[in-house]
Amino acid sequence: MKKQDKNEKIARENLIRESEEAHGLSVEGYDFNDCIDNKVDYDKLFDSYMTTGAQATNFARAVEIIKKMRKEKAFIYLGYTSNMVTTGVREVIRYLAEHKLIDYLVTTAGGIEEDFIKCLGDFKIGGFNLKGSELRDKGINRAGNILIPNSRYCRFEDFVLPILEKYKDEIRTPSDLIKILGKEIDNKQSIYYWCYKNNIPVYCPAIMDGSLGDMIYFYRFKNNRFKLDIVEDATEFNNSTIGKDKTGMIILGGGVVKHSICNANMYRNGADYAVYINTADEFDGSDSGARPDEAVSWGKISKQAESVKVFADATIIFPLIVAKSFF
Repeated sequence: MKKQDKNEKIARENLIRESEEAHGLSVEGYDFNDCIDNKVDYDKLFDSYMTTGAQATNFARAVEIIKKMRKEKAFIYLGYTSNMVTTGVREVIRYLAEHKLIDYLVTTAGGIEEDFIKCLGDFKIGGFNLKGSELRDKGINRAGNILIPNSRYCRFEDFVLPILEKYKDEIRTPSDLIKILGKEIDNKQSIYYWCYKNNIPVYCPAIMDGSLGDMIYFYRFKNNRFKLDIVEDATEFNNSTIGKDKTGMIILGGGVVKHSICNANMYRNGADYAVYINTADEFDGSDSGARPDEAVSWGKISKQAESVKVFADATIIFPLIVAKSFF
């Protein structure tokens, strides 16, 4: 056999050969030719994500899993980082609290305070490229492409400090404080107003890490006996998972919020359902970037659980997931 023919034979054997048949759904996206009168059927469009592949399929799996959480009456933990409240995702979370569609909220200090601050003054859409030094001179804070005038925090101080003084003998834990603030704001646009009305617990493991912490810091100059018992809150939160028939986790972002919910579910040998939505990767070993299977190794998610991580911006994805899984 000539060398050229031999090389061709070897190349063909290595490249073009029969394989086993792969199993699963056929890859197929939405066909816009199916639009009637040039109108898109958005239900069919989002249903097609299951067979689109990449993160579209993970989006569809998230919808499927949350629907199962609800059908099985799982106790649902919703966790979110503060930027979700900075953005318009706040209104989505408020809806879920207002209609008692979730059972426990977990967030950071920013996720608490900015809900109340928005009741006192709105935030504005700006730009990611606005110069920080110029905004500083104007007294305007930038969170991504969202602008927050410093006057909002002045109003927040005027709101919070009298409440700390009024309820100083009743506030024992961060959860107590959040509940009282929800009562006092008396504003139906507030997430925590509805948590107060519907008796939905709110856990904030990092209450001092934000403007609310600053207000507590300032109040301590007036009353140095004021304390918040984070151990009691953590105990109550961890105990909330034990004895539940099924639990489900929906976590937007990472950090302390993600770890707190996962860790609490470890005490019951893992959650039954888990949906993560964030953009962090796992190459650096961070908990934020970890996929659900890592949590299985710790017993934070059950070995039999249904879980998915959607690598996406939650401001885009979460409203769509709520629209598909809570209606």
